[in-house]
Amino acid sequence: MYPDDLKYTSEHEWVRSPGEVDSSVRIGITDYAQEALGDIVYVSLPEVGDEVESGSAVGELESTKSVSDIYAPLAGKVVARNEALDGTPELVNSDPYGEGWLLEIVPSDGSAVDDLMDAAAYQSSVES
Repeated sequence: MYPDDLKYTSEHEWVRSPGEVDSSVRIGITDYAQEALGDIVYVSLPEVGDEVESGSAVGELESTKSVSDIYAPLAGKVVARNEALDGTPELVNSDPYGEGWLLEIVPSDGSAVDDLMDAAAYQSSVES
């Protein structure tokens, strides 16, 4: 149900690590989160170059139902943001693990990715 190659947070973000030390990780929200939010109509993301703290709010997703914070799963520096979401925020709904990614950061501590939940742990957390 949730891709095995990703790591997850309790705030329903996913992290895709390319496996190379000191390289950037891509971050998005899970299918569960986009489903709960409903139709996303606006995405606010941090600027490239911003430093983010693990667990801090770094942006917002606005849907027809509510506004939800996006939390940084790791501390680090923002190196990319998905500019396509400015014109087509609904990509977060239609392809949350692909074209609907949110941002990329270079983690301050690359090994911190290993501390996040795997797919099985995340699935258990959303079912409980």
